[in-house]
Amino acid sequence: MSLTFAVGDLTIHRIVEQETTFLPALEMMPGLTADVLDANRAWMRQAKALDDRDTLILSFHSYVVKTPHHTILIDSCIGNDKPRTRPMWNMKTDDTYMRALAAAGLAVDDIDFVMCTHLHADHVGWNTRLVNGRWVPTFPKARYVFSRQEFDYWSGQNAKAPVPTFLDSVLPVVEAKRHEVVGNDHQIGDHVRILPTPGHTPGHAAFAFGRGKDDAVFSGDLMHSPIQTLYPEMSVKFDVDPAQAATTRRSFLERYCDTDTLCCTAHFPSPSVGKIRRKGDGFICAAA
Repeated sequence: MSLTFAVGDLTIHRIVEQETTFLPALEMMPGLTADVLDANRAWMRQAKALDDRDTLILSFHSYVVKTPHHTILIDSCIGNDKPRTRPMWNMKTDDTYMRALAAAGLAVDDIDFVMCTHLHADHVGWNTRLVNGRWVPTFPKARYVFSRQEFDYWSGQNAKAPVPTFLDSVLPVVEAKRHEVVGNDHQIGDHVRILPTPGHTPGHAAFAFGRGKDDAVFSGDLMHSPIQTLYPEMSVKFDVDPAQAATTRRSFLERYCDTDTLCCTAHFPSPSVGKIRRKGDGFICAAA
């Protein structure tokens, strides 16, 4: 399992919380047919992206990127002590994530910024942790950066009906005054830029890292499984706007195809990173 990558003047650590079966492929991707699954089953299993019951295998991890100036955590995974509808996420109490952080030589005080591609439960969970019955920021010295469109969308949803994820993993950061709600032109130093990638959620964003060029890009939930690079039109059932997600995905893959940019995905099985290469009418994320 690859956990550390170097590209340009960046060091990237992958902090894995879970790598496990998730949902049947045909359920997760409504556009996937049995025939297409049959045609791709062998390589998907070889890539450990599909088990012997045709259930997708996903990794749930954060990335910590060290630039010459900052240490930035991207997508804070699932978290502990949180009521969630998925049994494997619900009220977790394990130390897997913190042990993985320590194994990378990192402590919570080392993080300068936390950036969330979007505000779903498995991307914000470790934003906060439970201390004496209160949710407090896990990374006490960090500024938490939220896309304005994404933050406003979930604020609106939460105003209609309580959104547990927003209540326990986002608002406590706001109450602690550790947040920044930013536009898509926001940058951190000369190394970090926001790339709007709407579709999965209205304000979903990828993040490009590198001085003067995109040495690495963090795609978030723009795609969940390697089969979506080969068939970019194949959206998952969790996409708010599946058609927009498909258009965004193809545009993203075209942008980084046959470049040296390291694509760091949020859920592909280990090693989870690679370089985008063309294959027929689609693409692959090839081992770097």
